[in-house]
Amino acid sequence: MELIIKYLGAGRLERDSRKPALYLVITKFSEVNQIVIPFFNKYPISGIKYLDYLDWCRIANLIESGAHLDLTNEGLAEIRQIKEGINTGRKTKNIAR
Repeated sequence: MELIIKYLGAGRLERDSRKPALYLVITKFSEVNQIVIPFFNKYPISGIKYLDYLDWCRIANLIESGAHLDLTNEGLAEIRQIKEGINTGRKTKNIAR
């Protein structure tokens, strides 16, 4: 995990006190847009997680455009709707590239 942080030049490690897990955490939105998304565009995720990644990118684009700051809350509602479909909420499993 430390080598991943070194390679990307971003992030930090956090431990979960409730289970034996280690997480790579990247909180700077600029690092997500400029480092993480281009990395996974170059080296795509395989399987069903690819669909979650595409949804995650849609959310990042909405945030980048400021949709989450919309006073009518339409952008925030769209982000919430996309988020509900990620992971266990996914209704379609069709992975077409």
